[in-house]
Amino acid sequence: MKNLLLFFFVTLFYSAVFSQAADSSSLYYKKGLEEKTNRRYMVAYNNFQKAVDYKIDNTDAQTQLGLMALELRKYGNAEVAFLKVNELKKDDTTAIENLANIYFWTHQWKQAEVFVKKAMVLNVGKNWNYILGKSYYQEEDYGNAFKYLQIAAKEDSLNAEIPYLIGRGFVDMNNYKIAITFYKKAIALDSSKFQWIYECALVYATIPDDISAIRYYQLAAEKGYKTDNDYYENLSDSYVAAGQPEKGIELMVKILEKKPADLVLLYSVANAYYKIKKYQEAIDYWDKILYFDKENARALYMIGMAYQKKGDNDKGRQLCDRAIAMDPSLKNLKQERQGMGL
Repeated sequence: MKNLLLFFFVTLFYSAVFSQAADSSSLYYKKGLEEKTNRRYMVAYNNFQKAVDYKIDNTDAQTQLGLMALELRKYGNAEVAFLKVNELKKDDTTAIENLANIYFWTHQWKQAEVFVKKAMVLNVGKNWNYILGKSYYQEEDYGNAFKYLQIAAKEDSLNAEIPYLIGRGFVDMNNYKIAITFYKKAIALDSSKFQWIYECALVYATIPDDISAIRYYQLAAEKGYKTDNDYYENLSDSYVAAGQPEKGIELMVKILEKKPADLVLLYSVANAYYKIKKYQEAIDYWDKILYFDKENARALYMIGMAYQKKGDNDKGRQLCDRAIAMDPSLKNLKQERQGMGL
């Protein structure tokens, strides 16, 4: 009998506690709704938090807590709230839609894919093909990325990022000519994206189509791309490759004022002078390489070649032979240049 009475009173006690908690949760939930109506989002958020603290399975309060967290850019808190709603109500469309977007915004690509697909099954939300395509792109799954991005392009033909992502995907797969087609579509839709324009120039240089590369490098600068040393080095390389070595040399010499010990750049200037038959200037720049790196056999070899081009064959051959003794692989360079008539 005592045990029965004890059980009765314990049950009564916990029922009262649970009832009080439910009442408190409901009270704070209503307060939260009032504050939300008054656009006092932080106060509303705190009230919804108290509501779920009293009753964690209050799905309405959890949903509102998640929505207020989004208003306040508290994405982690929003994620926790909507995950709880999703746990309590598997097909809750508000939770699934918001989780899909949260994971996308926070670059949690795998989770974004999971909840986007759930949202698509429930026919809630929008832009899912674009979000799936971009998520798969970030995962380097280009097959699925292209599949969904192509659908997204039909849904929103003005979204410039869609052809851009496809173009980047083709670049990542070393398919540069097709990539250019999509870069140009993206730039036509949004010509303000100077980073895209600069990337397009780099892709043109890789094909190679350096005339087009020069045009896009210049356009990128006009649109606001930062013309730093890397920019001018790439532009100068394209000038040289496009048969305008004087312009390329002019740019490279200016860069060398800032980077006087850059061996790669020094070699590029020397090589450019050699191509336009200014052999003494080429020798001067290869000499600068030897000043910084006395064991640079390639620079020494090219000095020897330049002397031969100037008509000093004995000195030139001696220097080439010394270079080959330092680096026997230069025999291949000798044979290659002889075959090209250089």
